[in-house]
Amino acid sequence: MDNRTGEMQVFIRVVESGSFSETARQMMMTPSTVSKLISRIEERLGVRLLERSTRRLSLTTEGRHYYERSRTLLGQLEEIEREVSLGAAKVRGTVRVSASVGFGMVAVEPLLPAFWREYPHVVIDLSLSDEIVDLYLDRTDVVFRVGNLASSNLTSRKLGTAQRKIVASPDYLERFGKPERIQDLANHQCLGLNFRRSVPVWPLKEGGRVLNRNISGPLIANNGESLRRMALAGMGLARMGEFHVRDDLRTGALVEIMDEAVEGDSEDVHALFLGGSLVPHRVRVFLDFMAPRLKAFLDAGTRA
Repeated sequence: MDNRTGEMQVFIRVVESGSFSETARQMMMTPSTVSKLISRIEERLGVRLLERSTRRLSLTTEGRHYYERSRTLLGQLEEIEREVSLGAAKVRGTVRVSASVGFGMVAVEPLLPAFWREYPHVVIDLSLSDEIVDLYLDRTDVVFRVGNLASSNLTSRKLGTAQRKIVASPDYLERFGKPERIQDLANHQCLGLNFRRSVPVWPLKEGGRVLNRNISGPLIANNGESLRRMALAGMGLARMGEFHVRDDLRTGALVEIMDEAVEGDSEDVHALFLGGSLVPHRVRVFLDFMAPRLKAFLDAGTRA
């Protein structure tokens, strides 16, 4: 132990226990190591701090001053760390957050005003993208991810499950008809995604088996929100997360089709972050605030 705060901690423990051996036992050191640390402090300061005898230890005048100031200094250090790590009213800083476009718009953004009312000094740096984000390279604190997780050393917190649905506008179905079977999709415009991890197929259930059906249509986009808007405009069929089109289905702006074919077609939703149990408090309060509310949001879709 070669740092001064560590030496102060040992010195304080010696004074308060009155014994080198008891200090050694409490701090899992040897008595000779404790003795050497005290001697090193005295040599550096050029004064004697403790009077040693076979029966007891006693403080010199200089030792009393060093003890009192050391306790004050270490107490202030603990207070500084407590202010940084604890206390909602004192939580400050920026939390960099990434989410898919759809999930960010319909699930994350609506919760932010309530979060700011509770933590007014926290800045949320929000980026929406359906591309995979690298937390290290992009200096991101929290990622909300829909889909399978690759193996990594990131800490994950499962928020819930998102059911997939195939939807279309009433106008589109009036013009092109309603597909009833998987084979019918060959005669329909299917809107797709173009980002790197996407594939131009829809996993659809038929006869107890899941078949990967190739799809094509007038639009491929790099985010689900563009697909939703084009589906609303009558451009074609879209395979979307239930949470993304929940309000559209409720109002009738979009209609669910082929529900049996997408039965069980779902993806888990996680919050991913760095640090594990040592995550900064500004990030911890954000996760603790958002996680139960996002879980309730996703569960509402599962029960529907």
